[in-house]
Amino acid sequence: MQEYAKTKTLTDPTRRQMINILAAEMTETHGTSPPKSVRVMYAQGIVGLFPYLEDPYSQHGYEHYYDPESGSGYLAWRLKTIQRKTAEERGATGCKSPKIGGPGCGRQPFTSDEVPTDEDMEAAIAVLRYSADEGTVRSKMKTTFSYRQAMIKDANKSADVFSVFPRFLDTPGLIEQDFRLLFGEVTSNKFLERWPTTFKRKIMEESHGLVATSVLLDLLQNAESANEDEHAWDSDMSAIMLLLHLLPPSAQGKKRPGKMSASQAVDQLIRFQKVGTSVQQHLDTIKVSCQPYLLALGPTKNNIHAYFIVIDKYALPCKATASVGAFDELFKAHFVFGTSYSSCLNNFFTFVQTTIYNIDMGETKETPRVAELRARMLH
Repeated sequence: MQEYAKTKTLTDPTRRQMINILAAEMTETHGTSPPKSVRVMYAQGIVGLFPYLEDPYSQHGYEHYYDPESGSGYLAWRLKTIQRKTAEERGATGCKSPKIGGPGCGRQPFTSDEVPTDEDMEAAIAVLRYSADEGTVRSKMKTTFSYRQAMIKDANKSADVFSVFPRFLDTPGLIEQDFRLLFGEVTSNKFLERWPTTFKRKIMEESHGLVATSVLLDLLQNAESANEDEHAWDSDMSAIMLLLHLLPPSAQGKKRPGKMSASQAVDQLIRFQKVGTSVQQHLDTIKVSCQPYLLALGPTKNNIHAYFIVIDKYALPCKATASVGAFDELFKAHFVFGTSYSSCLNNFFTFVQTTIYNIDMGETKETPRVAELRARMLH
């Protein structure tokens, strides 16, 4: 109560302590499997007592403590731990249908242009194979948008998207155009508008509450300093990496060895290559197709000349030359090509999707940590 009165929030250790106290009281009064209504009442009590902990983007504001639909949340997790410890031999778990928002979710395009005929589509695809005129390319890519989206959603055809539409490989800005056709201009502009004005500062503030490792302290210094270290990422990319430390990879289950750290997960987000070396050489080193990531080319990490989005062993040139714009394009590529987030970046990208872009709010499965961080930042 004293901590909340001073800071209008709770640190992670204090929140864990609160959950442990409440779960212990709940099981003592209502048994180790309390009714759903009791769990909801306790979750309501938390945000009633601590209104700044409420998540403004969820239906009731308390779902990160207990979500009656999915049975998840901090209280639910603590109760499961108590149940497991007191009755390990009965460890049955129920199955709930997951929420399905995000890049792979089927959606109607934002645009309502006339649907082109099959003849128009075939002619446009033929032109795209050979045309180098940017105006023509953009026009024909717009014509073929619905065909391309259907192709991406077809498991048998999705791997051929870059051979049918090779202009992705040499014409920057096409990812942005397709994303706008999916979501409209307002949604498309949200990251570039909200990152410098709101989220960058709040992420740096939140990061001061994390355990101070040497990596974290370096990132904080790079994010906050105007005098950038040539061996480190620039201020914006350092702040984006701080968000990854605030939302590190979740444990991947008992069978998988170890949990990946936020520092290790950075490789799934961005990789640096000295300018002058071949991008194709980098692509040739990829043994297994992986989720999209940024390849940054430059003499040093804080002086990048060009960004590429690497996906399925292809390198797509970014239109942006600054890290914020390049990250914006990387995020959008997931939706344009219907590819899921890398498992170790799922919390990180889900936060960006729902909290900054406001895409599929309430329809996307989120961990309580994502909702808790949003509640802290938006209050």
